[in-house]
Amino acid sequence: MKLVSFVIKHSTTPTIGAFTGEHYLDLAGLTGGALPGDMKAFLAAGEPALAAARAAVDAADGSRCSYASSDIQLLAPVPRPGKIIHTSCNFDAHLQELTTWQAPEWQQHGWGDFHFEHPTGFLEAPSCIVASGEGIRIPRFTRQLDYEIEVGIIIGKTAKCVSQEQALDYVAGLTIFNDVSARDIQAREHANKVILMGKSFDGSCPFGPWLVTTDEIGDVNDLEMTLRLNGEVRQHSNTSQTHYNIAQLVSWWSEMTLEPGDIITTGSPPGVISGMENPQWLKPGDLIEASVEKLGTLVTPIVE
Repeated sequence: MKLVSFVIKHSTTPTIGAFTGEHYLDLAGLTGGALPGDMKAFLAAGEPALAAARAAVDAADGSRCSYASSDIQLLAPVPRPGKIIHTSCNFDAHLQELTTWQAPEWQQHGWGDFHFEHPTGFLEAPSCIVASGEGIRIPRFTRQLDYEIEVGIIIGKTAKCVSQEQALDYVAGLTIFNDVSARDIQAREHANKVILMGKSFDGSCPFGPWLVTTDEIGDVNDLEMTLRLNGEVRQHSNTSQTHYNIAQLVSWWSEMTLEPGDIITTGSPPGVISGMENPQWLKPGDLIEASVEKLGTLVTPIVE
């Protein structure tokens, strides 16, 4: 299923639904309130809730609790996850391109000598999330706004110290994540060995458009990833090119308790603006389209 969170026009209450390819079905409405309207609560209810949702979709007559895209406001699949765990430098080719980034604060780190012993990363603020199609504004404190296509791994049930062999059993599904970064701020923060404002400002975490359950995906480690800026392909890779695959990431990050609705990102492939010889940073009017095979397209306009 393609699970979504949305608000029906003329309502203020978010609900969860399923995208059928043409319409959005209100699952809470279809089940008479038997299913919760909150994605975290829905995921926490486990397999019985998923089974009830599938049955409701199969039984839907196409009219009751069915809405066109113009009838709803799409939200991020999990509008407010407990935590966003961002995996950094997980594509070797992306790490290599960052060795050319000319910010002096970045160069002094000697990133060409980076060695992997386990996944590394940082937390991002859940308040920074925006939905597909929602415009983001360039923060007043940065002049170097950048994009990064990533796959978002959405946890389906509480996981603590799970093995790589069991890890995918704890994944509800995948989504598309755009790690929007203030590179000048990020470089200064790296010089002080912290990561915060460069990655966690309002609008820095677009993800969606929906949560695709793992049963519809197949091999999660073989998905094409493509990011276009104003129609031009800037990033193109495959999840098979990550240093650590999805099961390895879930297993490692489960050393801290993972809860339903938590998001882990895979890291980004090469092709970011900061890796270019003459970077032209994001500006108002730009349109970012991040597409992942079987997961759809996440649309992020940069607005005034």
